[in-house]
Amino acid sequence: MIALSLAEIAAVVGGQTHDIPDPSAQVTGPVVRDSRDVVPGALFVAFVGERVDGHDYAAQVVEAGAAAVLAARPVGVPAIVVDDVQAAIGALARHVVHKLGATLVALTGSAGKTSTKDLIAQVLRRKAPTVFTPGSLNNEIGLPLTALSATEETKFLVLEMGARGIGHIRYLADLTPPKIGLVLNVGTAHIGEFGGREQIAQAKGELVESLPAADEGGAAILNADDPLVRAMASRTKAKVVFFGESGEADVQAENVRLTDSGQPSFSLHTPSGCSDVTMRLYGEHHVSNALAAAAVAHELGMSAEEIATALSEAGSLSRWRMEVTERPDGVTIVNDAYNANPESMRAALRALVAMGKGRRTWAVLGKMAELGDEALAEHDAVGRLAVRLNVGKLVAVGGREAAWLQLGAYNEGSWGEESVHVSDAQAAVDLLRSELRPGDVVLVKASRSVGLESVAQALLATGAEGEGVAR
Repeated sequence: MIALSLAEIAAVVGGQTHDIPDPSAQVTGPVVRDSRDVVPGALFVAFVGERVDGHDYAAQVVEAGAAAVLAARPVGVPAIVVDDVQAAIGALARHVVHKLGATLVALTGSAGKTSTKDLIAQVLRRKAPTVFTPGSLNNEIGLPLTALSATEETKFLVLEMGARGIGHIRYLADLTPPKIGLVLNVGTAHIGEFGGREQIAQAKGELVESLPAADEGGAAILNADDPLVRAMASRTKAKVVFFGESGEADVQAENVRLTDSGQPSFSLHTPSGCSDVTMRLYGEHHVSNALAAAAVAHELGMSAEEIATALSEAGSLSRWRMEVTERPDGVTIVNDAYNANPESMRAALRALVAMGKGRRTWAVLGKMAELGDEALAEHDAVGRLAVRLNVGKLVAVGGREAAWLQLGAYNEGSWGEESVHVSDAQAAVDLLRSELRPGDVVLVKASRSVGLESVAQALLATGAEGEGVAR
């Protein structure tokens, strides 16, 4: 964080100083919520969780060098005490962002947020120092903590914004007002909580409503291929820039193809020029993500050639998102188990098939959470798609939703050993260890709550040991 005195922080957050001998002392380190991340000069934020109370670590973090604790009650060590710790870090983030003067880029969407955010960051940091959301810490706690990690050198701040209801993105955009806002898509992720795609569109569109007007530098980057996103153009006074395959898109991809290993290659077209891109990421769905990143970068003054070079060299920065690892025995594990919704599940299956040309493919799939009344139909549809794409074998893992996946495959014509329903991750591991052969490609994907990353990790450990592979 930029250096601020404890007195200034207390004034910004409306707090009272306790046990602070020198209020002019500065916080020169990061703002952290995990006691293990404390370094000298840090500000430790004491949240009360379901299992852990940060206040219990106050003495420990000060002993480790923290300048003070941001707390909800006195803790016997230097502290700034506030009524609401979450509201306080939000107010502090707003203050810091205003003082920085960095260009703030915010993005949202139902699918692909984290991958696109990582692409934007990797492109922009070629131009100037860039701070961006780690992983998918995109809520009312993760977002201000990311903003507070910016320094005086930061020129671009790239923030992912998530929402589970109307008003959430409006709140986040008020904490960290963006100059550029990107909306990727409106899908069915969290549809059970929102109640429908129209409500999701209403929530996601709060981002473009928060942008400054075009004559003040505001720019809304919108997916021309998604009707609900395209319609958001009428909800903003900012300049509108479209990306996608549509003829009205300002940033487009032509001659899209997949390499033999399943990596997208295309010609990038921007208003100022064209250049070729071959990505290191896997799956054709990354073309749309790349176009979104390109539109943001072009709006910030980068040339088509600079953008194409950066996109071609960009990798995956966040774990368990299409992580592709080839074992010594030739089995390829695709760990995409961080999260899942119908859109990302379909994209991952298509990527699996593209990667597995001439090889045997496995789709190890689990529950997609928060789909509400659409859960049965969406799981059935994914099972059917696996069959239509000729995935070699579907392994549905878990309870009711997994049974729906397997039933969809069965009803689409997958009988015998082409699809199977197993009870849990260990059962999936046991099955795969007994049946995998060198050259097989295995996709592992489900919602985060299912924990299917353990399947990928177990299979990689098996390969490292050189055991458990059918010959």
